Amino acid sequence: MSSDSAEEWQVVRRGKGASRKFRSHQQIPSVCLQEQLDVEKLVRRIRDTVSDLRAEEIWQQWKNQLLVSTSLSRPSDSIKTGGQQDKDTEATARQQLECVCYGLGSFSSCVSARYQLAMLLLLLDAGHIPLKDCSLYDPAFSVAEKDILRELGLTVLTENEEGKRLATKPTLFYLMHCGKALYNNLLWQNWNPHCLSLVTIIGNCFSGIRERTFERELKRDYSYINKAVDLCEERLLPCPSRLIDVFSDTAIITFPSDRLNKLPSSTWTDSPEPQYQHCSDLEIILKQTSVLDSRETSLS
Repeated sequence: MSSDSAEEWQVVRRGKGASRKFRSHQQIPSVCLQEQLDVEKLVRRIRDTVSDLRAEEIWQQWKNQLLVSTSLSRPSDSIKTGGQQDKDTEATARQQLECVCYGLGSFSSCVSARYQLAMLLLLLDAGHIPLKDCSLYDPAFSVAEKDILRELGLTVLTENEEGKRLATKPTLFYLMHCGKALYNNLLWQNWNPHCLSLVTIIGNCFSGIRERTFERELKRDYSYINKAVDLCEERLLPCPSRLIDVFSDTAIITFPSDRLNKLPSSTWTDSPEPQYQHCSDLEIILKQTSVLDSRETSLS
């Protein structure tokens, strides 16, 4: 790892009580310049981390698993098949595939989050997913971090979807160490054979979540995770001991259509939206409800 990337990160933040409208015109340019310089420095550090991770054995292992699990292959692989139809099919798959990342965390101050971002960038490249087709959201992102993501070419979402993203095309969901509610919401939103077959998740192993959660709690509050364990196919991804805090308990989770289509129709009926009334520690930041919305709800 380069010495630059090994340094601690520090995003320049405005001081408390320093409201922008009370700052003089002489002060604003210098603050903006300092923030811009830090953004450029952090972008370089992320790219250094990508280079470091690319040289690690874990990356080649993850890359191979991704290509197998998503049925993607590199251009040279399609040539070996010899068929123009195979190459056309592959090109179509690459064109349609997109990526959504939730809960990455504050990568400007957290080394683990920085490594997870670097892995995401490598996976996008391996999966032939254009950077602009990868959308990210985390309430923890600072203004500077959003600028960094845009500088890298990624798309920053402005709305907290709470994980309730409907997959209308093959989608890779990158959900590293996210809370159970976020996984549960994603599953609920796509709870039918067609949509689930379009979903690929890189995140916490569902079977591991079930083992670590009380059965009563899992069935009551996270029922979609509980049911998905028996519907999905999980490939546990390797993790070296020195990166245990970064990539532990991570799997590629897919939902084979042949397995889904064999299930009775009752599997997909009676699928209410999760509410989490009994969860004291929800592990997810819900989107803010405006005062007006709250008043309308109370009056309805």
